[in-house]
Amino acid sequence: MDELLPIGAVARRAGLAVSAVRFYEARGLVSAARSAGGHRLFPRSVLRRLAFIQVAQRVGLSLEEIGEALATLPAHEGPGAADWRRLSAAWRPVLDERIRLLEGLRDQLGSCIGCGCLSLARCRLANPSDRAAAAGPGPRFLAVEGR
Repeated sequence: MDELLPIGAVARRAGLAVSAVRFYEARGLVSAARSAGGHRLFPRSVLRRLAFIQVAQRVGLSLEEIGEALATLPAHEGPGAADWRRLSAAWRPVLDERIRLLEGLRDQLGSCIGCGCLSLARCRLANPSDRAAAAGPGPRFLAVEGR
């Protein structure tokens, strides 16, 4: 069995605030045993789960998506090499789409800001009389469709 670590040691090793570890525990992403005095004690393997959570958040996955992925793993374990290959293959299309949208947003904002118009009369993002409603719901000018 893994050595049990107090929450402060886990937080330091993971580079997180203690409150973040508690938050992830409350969300069911990690779990701890309790000492006789009620202190949280985590198996060392929680560090891999926390690293996984941090990396997944950095690439833009939601806590719900992360929780779904962790639910496919054995309890209290982080992903191994085969798990990571499976999870990353499933996330690749989602991440590719996010990258596509972010690149389009970056390119459109850059050209808009770069034009120097600063005028709602000429700005592509202006929407007089709600003309964009005909194109459908959501942010029509910033959504990059069919790129």
